[in-house]
Amino acid sequence: MIRVRAFGLNQAGAYLRSGAWGCRWAALSGWMICVDYSEAVTAFFTTREDGTPVPEAVASGSPARQLRDACEPVAMHPVWSPAVNAHLAGLGLDFLAGYVGGRGSVLGDPAGAVVAAAFAWFEPGLVTGLWDAARPIVPPAQLATAREEATAASLRDVLAGEDVAGVADLLADAAEPADGAGRPLFSGLRARGRPEDPMLRLWWACSLAREHRGDSHVAAAATAGLGPVEMNILTELWVGMPQLSYTATRGWPAGVMDQAVSSLERRGWIRYGGLTEDGRLARQEIEYRTDQQEQAIVTALGRNLDEVCDRLNAWGQLCIEAGAFPPDILKRAAG
Repeated sequence: MIRVRAFGLNQAGAYLRSGAWGCRWAALSGWMICVDYSEAVTAFFTTREDGTPVPEAVASGSPARQLRDACEPVAMHPVWSPAVNAHLAGLGLDFLAGYVGGRGSVLGDPAGAVVAAAFAWFEPGLVTGLWDAARPIVPPAQLATAREEATAASLRDVLAGEDVAGVADLLADAAEPADGAGRPLFSGLRARGRPEDPMLRLWWACSLAREHRGDSHVAAAATAGLGPVEMNILTELWVGMPQLSYTATRGWPAGVMDQAVSSLERRGWIRYGGLTEDGRLARQEIEYRTDQQEQAIVTALGRNLDEVCDRLNAWGQLCIEAGAFPPDILKRAAG
């Protein structure tokens, strides 16, 4: 699990001023979250024991889920690529500030609370603190460009010799016209425009599909009356992770997570650290409502869907082999 150090406010300020690597103050939670890239890799680049079952969400996923999972390693390349992280570190951004600042940069330069609302599943004070820390170091517009350039360069190394233009165009043509209503991260990314460089266009198209589905998933969870902590818990149990093992990496305090567990137990959705049948059906319904919102993209791909997914899965494996995406199938399915 990602290391979390608790400090009082005065201690936190002193620690930040000391230049400690990877530390940011989460004002609402009262935590200092300290993570550098190597710690994140240690936490997430794990492999499951032989015989670990493939999550139902993957094994019997809908076409929309299959596309989402195929896009994930390429879309998240700037988050996990050693080369991209090294480039952002050279600009003064650690792993978490690079993630929040970089992914949020497509929103322009809003208040941190707006970024936190778009990210949804993370403790809002953590996201706000990271955003406010990143902005003065690298302005969002400059960061968005730097991140894209570093991502394209890294993908050219990882996917050297691969012809990605055709798949990039197919996916971009399908995802770019999708409905942007209520989808801030998708809309902000789309507004940056289709890149001319084929490798960057591949990343952009995968990210469009990923962010569109992510925004749709937030809407589906909210419609079901679930807050972010409850939704995190349902998802981690649904894909086979231990209770709170994934939720805790989103910066939520123990008391908040315990309250969410109690709420789900009162609903009859979890018991003894696992989903009940009602809980499984409830999570499945949220998945269905999410997938329904992605049908336009799936339909636009039509008979090309299988080819696109097959190519993306092959390139995703190359990303994993290059150490640019976590190998754990459960981590990949947690969304």
